Amino acid sequence: MRTLLEFVSRLRIINPEPSPVNACKNRRSICGRVVLIVFLACAAMPVSAQKPKHPLDALTAPEYWAVYETLKASGKTDAKTEFPLIQFKEPPKEEALGWKPGQPMRREALVVVKQGPQTFEALVDATGKKIISWTEIKGVQPNLTEGEGDAIREQLKQNADVQTALRQRGVSLDSATVRCSGSGYGYFATPDEHGQRLLRVSCSDVRGTWESWGRMIPGLTILWDVNEKKVVRVVDTGAVPVPEAPANFDAASVGPLREIPTPITVQQPLGPSFRLDGQTVSWQKWNFHFRIDRRVGLIVDNLRYLDGVNTRSILYEGSLSEMFVPYMDPDMAWYSRTFFDAGEFADGFSSSLDPGSDCPENANYFDQVYANFKGIPELKRRAACIFEQPGDVAWRHDGYVVESRRARNLVVRTIGTFGNYDYVLDWVFRQDGTIRVRVGATGIDEVKGVKGRTAADHSEAKEDTYGRFIAENLVGVDHDHYFSFRLDFDVDGRANSFVKDRLSMKRLPPSSPRKSVWVAEPEVAQTEQQAKSVMGMEHPEIWRVINSNVKNPLGYPVGYELMPEENAMPLLLPEDYPQQRAGFTDYQVWVTPYDEKERYAAGDYPMQSHGGDGLPAWTKKNRGIENTDIVLWYTMGFHHVPHAEDWPVMPTMWHEFQLRPVNFFARNPALDLPNQP
Repeated sequence: MRTLLEFVSRLRIINPEPSPVNACKNRRSICGRVVLIVFLACAAMPVSAQKPKHPLDALTAPEYWAVYETLKASGKTDAKTEFPLIQFKEPPKEEALGWKPGQPMRREALVVVKQGPQTFEALVDATGKKIISWTEIKGVQPNLTEGEGDAIREQLKQNADVQTALRQRGVSLDSATVRCSGSGYGYFATPDEHGQRLLRVSCSDVRGTWESWGRMIPGLTILWDVNEKKVVRVVDTGAVPVPEAPANFDAASVGPLREIPTPITVQQPLGPSFRLDGQTVSWQKWNFHFRIDRRVGLIVDNLRYLDGVNTRSILYEGSLSEMFVPYMDPDMAWYSRTFFDAGEFADGFSSSLDPGSDCPENANYFDQVYANFKGIPELKRRAACIFEQPGDVAWRHDGYVVESRRARNLVVRTIGTFGNYDYVLDWVFRQDGTIRVRVGATGIDEVKGVKGRTAADHSEAKEDTYGRFIAENLVGVDHDHYFSFRLDFDVDGRANSFVKDRLSMKRLPPSSPRKSVWVAEPEVAQTEQQAKSVMGMEHPEIWRVINSNVKNPLGYPVGYELMPEENAMPLLLPEDYPQQRAGFTDYQVWVTPYDEKERYAAGDYPMQSHGGDGLPAWTKKNRGIENTDIVLWYTMGFHHVPHAEDWPVMPTMWHEFQLRPVNFFARNPALDLPNQP
């Protein structure tokens, strides 16, 4: 068996420690009939022996164990302690940039500790096995943990109001098919909220289905005090039968499937074109490092591009920062559904990827080691994938002869699941120096059970005021999705500036045959307040990060443009509590000076936050941002009015933005692409 594994490892020239399905997945023409044997052999390979190879690598299993043992030995924790979040703590930026292979690395963990109603932050040295700091963080609520829902079901059985409401609906908690779970309540300045950790609990009856979302028990919401393990309030807006519309979407439930189309395959008999050194990737002049974070998903860093003989820096670090999903129904059972998916859950990334469906056949996979809510390291198989894909036309022109080049892209992907929604998160690298960042929203609409069967049932015509019927007796409630990205630019170095090119109409003199043109008028933002920007077709702007100290051959400062696509602005009142808590959505663009502590657009602890945290609080200082190390924050969003095609599972809706070179190169950097058949 060992000889076979060594043979496969030699075949995989890019990764000496493959994920279980990688070894033969990309070598089918070589492996042939030994695929199953090798898969079984690889599946048994231990992952706990891994060692970090780069100062920005995620924590390994031995390092998580070291953190666990250090906290246990400190006497500061006990069997009831929960760890809502254990994250890799990055070394100082200067240290990471100056590191050379073979040098020692700082390996630290930032641990959020929940001791009953108290919250602490611990900084733990995973190498030296010591606690560097231990600080109580007052007035906050950490993200949700799995253990917090353990006592809900039994306590609900003892509550007379809950039992009465369920009996009116023909449901009993004694039934094995009834499930109850909680999510964040938010903040609405009610007396219930003072000093309490609250969950909004809803129940479902899953008879006949795989999923609970289509069988939610309508009209019943329980406010639950996590720390006291008791019901605070029962909200019953009226008994409505549990919907029975078909909700399964597995192949056996769908019915006859369409004919399988003729194959389209991507074959790489010589292996992929990229190379891996641990989690550092080299491909087509690109070089970057990445890791997977449970809270925000993919984090890419040290993005560089080989320009001639020079490797030039573009981005020190880029990642998702926060998500905000507010629902638009004022019903007493719905108004509090205003989710901060990244900050409130903080464990949605990553879902195990399905080979051949979530990622193409030529993909390579990466496992993820993380710590659960008790601090124990766990393994998530196939948490991210990397693959090449055929691109479209890279460039062409038909002059005396046709010159055309075909593009190829490199994609790094992970998928997060947050309750009913799944988010596909891609970083796409193009050969022309452009980076595309994409989010695909899929999964299941959050639905409301109603008395009316369809929109044609005029006796209940108002039931679709705040959504649309998407199945019988089911209304998909209107909602928004916002994604904030943190982009720490280092364009040819750390001294950068933010420029708005304002496109404005210019009236021409009477002597001109033309009456008007538009011109681009650049403005360098000197402070955080000057940098805040919103999209508008009436007053268009081009947003760039430049290095004014480095000029291209034509005399322009080198830079990168943030190129948005479809987007949305909030349609909530500024004084509405959810909007105050999600103040980062007020602008599409914010720019701040680099601060290693400023990582999350809605603040470190959005669970029951009162509002104003994160970007709104930081930028009140109105710090200088010209010719310094800056971070650009971009919020991408869309309004979602559900429709019938969303049910029972939603087709993936893609939204994206691009980071494009502007005067960064002397000419088209993809000019040297070979002419391939």
